[in-house]
Amino acid sequence: MKPLAALALGLCLAGCSEPNGKEASTQPTVQDHSVIIFPPRSPQLAQIQSQPVQPRTETTLRFNGRLVWNEERTVRVFPPFAGRVVSIAVRPGDRVRKEQTLAVLAAPELGAAQAEARRAEQDHALAQKNLKRVEELFAGGVAPQKDLQQAQADVARAAAERSRTQAKLKLYGKTTAVDQQLALRSPVEGVVVERNLNPGQELRPDTMGDKALFVVSDPTRLWFMLDVSEKDIGSIKAGDEVKISATSLGDDTVTGRIAHVADLVDPQTRTVKVRGTVQGADERLKAEMYVVARLQVPASSGFLVPARAVYLRGEQYFVFVDQGGGRFARRAVRPGPLADAQQVILEGVAATDRVVVDGTLLLERLLAARD
Repeated sequence: MKPLAALALGLCLAGCSEPNGKEASTQPTVQDHSVIIFPPRSPQLAQIQSQPVQPRTETTLRFNGRLVWNEERTVRVFPPFAGRVVSIAVRPGDRVRKEQTLAVLAAPELGAAQAEARRAEQDHALAQKNLKRVEELFAGGVAPQKDLQQAQADVARAAAERSRTQAKLKLYGKTTAVDQQLALRSPVEGVVVERNLNPGQELRPDTMGDKALFVVSDPTRLWFMLDVSEKDIGSIKAGDEVKISATSLGDDTVTGRIAHVADLVDPQTRTVKVRGTVQGADERLKAEMYVVARLQVPASSGFLVPARAVYLRGEQYFVFVDQGGGRFARRAVRPGPLADAQQVILEGVAATDRVVVDGTLLLERLLAARD
């Protein structure tokens, strides 16, 4: 009986110890506190996925800026004379034609210019009549030649004065009546985007500063103004295409094109002003909105990896590199900019490496457990 009991006890111990042996054979090992090695039969390998790093062929530069009126399609209407607002013909948001009346002012100075033009017209007519009379007298031998010459000079002076006064009136809208009514007209076709006057308001050009009575512009052809740092100014030039994003656009973007790069650095912000034109009309874009412009330029170095492959431990960034055969090595990296869920790695990986994108947390926990 004793040999049978001993045999049964041995079989029992063998059966109890076999699962532990299998479990030990599937557990990973750690080398040098940074490399994890999994046995081929380890079920944990199914939780780890890796991808090859991608060469960085281009990089995205981001610039902050704002939208402004297109000054090539914008006019600001100021009063040439002091006066009182008689009527206002348009409101902000109204579309106007070229030479359409925006408002009418009662301007005494315009009345004086109109009276001056009327007087010059009458003086010219009188000088012509006098010249005709002197010519008849000179032909009859009654008037001397000097009278004829004086009459001709009077006509020339009167004609010059008439031309001057008429040209002055033409600047403000030619009129034949002395009514002191000055019509402010739009020099261009567009939309009234600002109105800074009220009925009955007294206006004095010398006290208004740079505040226009009306601003007429084309809101579908806006400019963007960007602030570009000194280190990036060499990467941008006129003609470059950028993608413009704004809060009002949501996830959408619009296309813009660089038109001008300033020749000086702002001494306050240490940035260079860059101007461009938004291509196409989008009613969600308004002047003075803040925008972000993205410019694609060739990259000089670095690799691209999925952003989830990089993690921060303390003050250092790391990735796990798949070395094949169940070996995964933790490696310190120097990250660059992040864009579209892709992280730029400037140092720490090679072109032939594969980085872990799923299972990073598992690997880090295994290393922490062995430390």
